[in-house]
Amino acid sequence: MSDQIKHECGLAFVRLLKPVSYYSEHYGNPLYGLQKVRLLMQKMRNRGQDGAGLATIKLHAEPGQRYISRRRSVDSDYLKDLFKGVYDHFSELPADQVQDAEWMYKNMPYTGEVIMGHLRYGTHGDNSIETCHPFLRQNNWITRNLVLAGNFNMTNVDELFNELVELGQYPKERSDTVTVMEKIGHFLDDEVQRLYTWFKPDGYDNQQINELIFEHLDIQRLLRRASRKFDGGYVIAGMIGHGDAFVIRDPAGIRPAYYYQDDEIVLAASERPAIQTALNIKFEQVRELQPGHALIVKRSGEIAELPFTEPTNRAACSFERIYFSRGTDREIYLERKKLGELLAERVLDEVDYDVENTVFSFVPNTAESAFFGLIEGIDNALNKRKIGEIQALGANPSNEDLAKILHRRARVEKLVVKDAKQRTFISADQARGELVSHVYDVTYGIVRDSVDTAVLLDDSIVRGTTLQDSLITIVARLNPKRIIILSSAPQIRYPDCYGIDMSKMGEFVAFRALVNLLRRDKKTHLLDEAYDRCKFSETLPLSEMQNEVRNIFDAYTAQEISDEIARIVTPKGLDIPVTVIYQTLENLHEACPLNTGDWYFSGRYPTPGGNRVINRAFINYMEKKNVRAY
Repeated sequence: MSDQIKHECGLAFVRLLKPVSYYSEHYGNPLYGLQKVRLLMQKMRNRGQDGAGLATIKLHAEPGQRYISRRRSVDSDYLKDLFKGVYDHFSELPADQVQDAEWMYKNMPYTGEVIMGHLRYGTHGDNSIETCHPFLRQNNWITRNLVLAGNFNMTNVDELFNELVELGQYPKERSDTVTVMEKIGHFLDDEVQRLYTWFKPDGYDNQQINELIFEHLDIQRLLRRASRKFDGGYVIAGMIGHGDAFVIRDPAGIRPAYYYQDDEIVLAASERPAIQTALNIKFEQVRELQPGHALIVKRSGEIAELPFTEPTNRAACSFERIYFSRGTDREIYLERKKLGELLAERVLDEVDYDVENTVFSFVPNTAESAFFGLIEGIDNALNKRKIGEIQALGANPSNEDLAKILHRRARVEKLVVKDAKQRTFISADQARGELVSHVYDVTYGIVRDSVDTAVLLDDSIVRGTTLQDSLITIVARLNPKRIIILSSAPQIRYPDCYGIDMSKMGEFVAFRALVNLLRRDKKTHLLDEAYDRCKFSETLPLSEMQNEVRNIFDAYTAQEISDEIARIVTPKGLDIPVTVIYQTLENLHEACPLNTGDWYFSGRYPTPGGNRVINRAFINYMEKKNVRAY
């Protein structure tokens, strides 16, 4: 992606099902679980660059013994710093003592059976240590301690916050993480108290009641009650002090979650390949956590995937497939190739099948898989033409004629290179702008001056600023006849409110293009009318709200908007024609049939809160308020 946006987070969870001594005996590693979480986090580091955190729980600690350990880091090298701080506890121990699993378990932190890791990619707010997951809700009752981490954004934080206040709580802040933790924590307290009240009249002492709570705490019921009014995209993992644990996924399956279990271990993570790598297992052995379901692991080791809310129409995030998740997942890799392949006919039509005078390349590094598909699609389309041309040569074609036809193929070159990041903060304004424009470099001498067309594939175009300020500017130095930019994603027209940092209407180049066209054609009354509808929608119940912005885009075709985007991203003074071609929604769904969530492209939000967010975002734009809509 040429435009960098913050997005998502990464979640890693491990539950050891055997005593820690088992892993020392069988794998020679008393820190086996910790090692697996570290590997999961390392393989998902793309999902978080603002910080990382880790927490562990021991199932069999004695009263007075530390049973929860937590460490977080916002260091520039956050993963290295995080695990250095953890492993420093063991660095001075003799080797024989490190291999003594029972001694380690009794005396050292981070040796528990329940382990949670988190990678933070904050979509808003600061990057202080306080914003790093996991969050900890402490209590002197072991069954009321809660450790929470997740990959989520809630659209109705204010509503959830107000409910907590009405319950008598006094939350320390309004963030969705704290609000969700306190919401689950409230019902955890309630369920524990209910069980205590149930067993107390039977004559059990308090320690016996603790054991009964361990056994009878109904995590499914707890999650059903706590999540009743959640509106958003979420995967949330929780660990309760006595060892019960859970991972939940939103009812539309917006955020991704996968897991694996056998008789030794349970792993859950935001991406499937991380689990495959951590345990060296096959694709089909990893399960997807179903929308609206919870993976529940009891203290006893009992494991179940159970519904905690009613699943809705599946709307798994298609951006995960286009860009966010790593392309080492078999399905994602093939889907990205398909996205590129489905652009082949359109770009060939655009260059009139003149592949001899066209150079195809991609924007590094995330568009590479889609580029493979694009070239395969071009080759297939050319082969169809070649068959007809060969047949037209008759029964005895010459070798020269055959060779001319058969040798015609796409010219593939690596035109663009992502250069190292420049430290520009000490430069004067003009010099800083010059450095920013050189985020990319190009391969000189490949494109023929004023003869070849340069075609560049990007996986998506959000703001268009990098295209304008850097990419097109530097490619123009090759002096091609024209520049064509392909996007394997459709036009991004609407804000996201489920975990991606795309919340302000005025930042989307597609929306800016629409506004330009409305102004050009003196149709800005459509903006005013949409504003009035959005303001009125604020008076409606949430369930009745609709996206009041979608029909503004109906004033123009997708091609007209793409043409205006091309004009916007063309640097001033550049006389080389620039064309922008986007993927269609229909092709997106053909390539990614299981991840149909497309609200940032289509405006079809999977939760009621999404409609409220788009309307508020538009109101903010019209009122010139540079704030998030949720």
